[in-house]
Amino acid sequence: MNFTTKIPIPKSNFLIDYDSKMVSLGSCFAVNMAAKFDYFKFENSCNPFGILFHPLAIEKIISKAINLDFFSEKDIFFHNERWHCFDVHSDLSNSDKEEFLDLLNELVKATNKQIAEATHISITFGTSWVYRNKISEKVVANCHKVLQNQFDKEILSVETIEKSIQNTIDLIGKVNPKCAIIFTVSPVRHIKDGFVENQRSKANIISALHSTFEIPSSTKGYFPSYEIMMDELRDYRFYAEDMLHPNQIAIDYIWERFSETNISENAFLTMQEVEIIQRGLAHRPFNSSSESHLKFEQKLAEKMANLVLKYPFIKF
Repeated sequence: MNFTTKIPIPKSNFLIDYDSKMVSLGSCFAVNMAAKFDYFKFENSCNPFGILFHPLAIEKIISKAINLDFFSEKDIFFHNERWHCFDVHSDLSNSDKEEFLDLLNELVKATNKQIAEATHISITFGTSWVYRNKISEKVVANCHKVLQNQFDKEILSVETIEKSIQNTIDLIGKVNPKCAIIFTVSPVRHIKDGFVENQRSKANIISALHSTFEIPSSTKGYFPSYEIMMDELRDYRFYAEDMLHPNQIAIDYIWERFSETNISENAFLTMQEVEIIQRGLAHRPFNSSSESHLKFEQKLAEKMANLVLKYPFIKF
């Protein structure tokens, strides 16, 4: 007897292994999945410009990186004793103007290189709702706690999102035509927009993505994170205390489904080796100077050395 509806997910045509180079962009769920890549020591970069929630924000950052379109003084502003940029997350904000600009432009160069060298780019869209600055009339990625009356809130149409997604694909294709792009929709509930509005938001993204996928491609795919949360994990026990974000059990399960369909079986043995080491590093002994623990540490060091010899980019 089955008590859940399991979503059939086809095996990806571009599987990830330890020779892959990943770039993850998008909402906070992108960070959750990237944390799994980091834990298993895949070569992965996540959100160099911070969390980005909507398609236009992600498209703009990719455009700036690929075209080496550097930030200047006109792109930043001073608010609450810090310098901010409407195109990036507030985690990057800085009290020093020159340091802030230097950081942003170093990230442009680094992201250009990462995208050009990536084998896989994962993009997670969180919402269709956006804020448009009334003065510049531009859609922002982050409001940085600027007064609400300086923005108009609007929802992106399916057509606008579809165009943005295609622009993103074309931009990546300019520098890296063989790169696989994996799109997904965040399962995080944005109910601050309203319950109905959250569903409208997700529906517009899903509709736009699948319209884009009507054009056959060997380099792009869709992973149903949102659908797994809504159908396979249809229960509040899979949410964190805020009842908005998937909890660790849900994240682990979605990662498991992702691994089954998007990671090469050749990588599983290495993932097991990494997990043994990670658990060993997390182990806290009763007596750190005991003979048995010193032997344990020696064996653990040997395992790490053997793995790093095989994959020099791995760092514990």
